[in-house]
Parts: sequence; structure tokens; C-alpha cells
Amino acid sequence: ATADLRQVIGELDEVMEREFKRTFGLVARQFRAFFQELFGGGSARLELTDPDDLMGTGIDIVARPPGKRQQGLALLSGGERALTATALVFAIMSTSPTPFCVLDEGDAALDEANVGRFRSVLQSMAQDTQFVIITHHRYTIEIADIVSGITRSGDGSSRVISHRLSQEHAEQPAAAPAA
Repeated sequence: ATADLRQVIGELDEVMEREFKRTFGLVARQFRAFFQELFGGGSARLELTDPDDLMGTGIDIVARPPGKRQQGLALLSGGERALTATALVFAIMSTSPTPFCVLDEGDAALDEANVGRFRSVLQSMAQDTQFVIITHHRYTIEIADIVSGITRSGDGSSRVISHRLSQEHAEQPAAAPAA
């Protein structure tokens, strides 16, 4: 029984390593593409910290935004880290799509140019995934099908207000932000 159990564990380890390697390769490729699209250039890659031990390895993110030198994630600005993290989330989602995604203030640290690229990628991703975006950024809200918000009534209670945007605007794939 012990020998059979060890054989099953060995087979499972092989399957997990093979699937991890396959999925890591797909996510890494998508990450590079989303990074370049969100930054309008530059380069990024995912690296295994211990490629010889796939079951115990970590993953490092190495990024080079346009016009900057290559550096680790900790050395990027807040906006650059936000865009890099968004590129990773979108890469994972494109590799293993989900029916919906909630993004909370993912655009808060971004300037207008970066929000424009974020919106563009978000709109293309919205073909397959419904997004609920929590944001205060007007430029992100503009692509929504439905805008929802919380307001306080005169008696101090909170109330949800929602508005479906025009049918003409709703024909474009978009996110549904809540402000």
C-alpha cells in the first residue's frame, strides 16, 4: 500500500509540475503582452526563483516601463506598480477566463494617459468577462454601461443610486463601475 501511495504521489507531482509549467508559460506570455499594451511599450517578464524546484519556486516580476531601466516591482512608482499588477491580473484572466471580476480602485494611481490604455484593455476584456469597477476616476466611469453610487439621505441613511447609460453607449463593451 505504501509503494502504491508513493507511486500515486509521484504521478500527481509530475502532473502538477507539468500543468504549472504550462500555465506559467501561458501567463508569462500574456503578461508581457498586457504590460506592453498598458504601458504603451517597455518590457516585463515573470521569472521563477528556483526553476529546478517547480513545486517550491516563487515568482519574481521584472519590469522596464518605457524610458526607464529594468527594475524589480518594489522600485516602480505607485502608478507603475498598479499597471503592472493589472497586467498580471489580466494575463491570468486571459489564460483562465472568469465570468466576472471586481476591480477596486485599480486606476486610482493612474494619470489620464494610463487610464486611457487601462480603459482600452478593459473594454476588450469585457467581451468575455463582466467587470464591476469601484472607481472615482471620471474617465473610467465614462465607459460604463451602468453607473451606481451611494448617497446619504437627509435622515442619515445610505441609499444606492444606479443609472443605465444610453443604449447608444451601451453597445460598446464596457465595465460597470460603482462610484
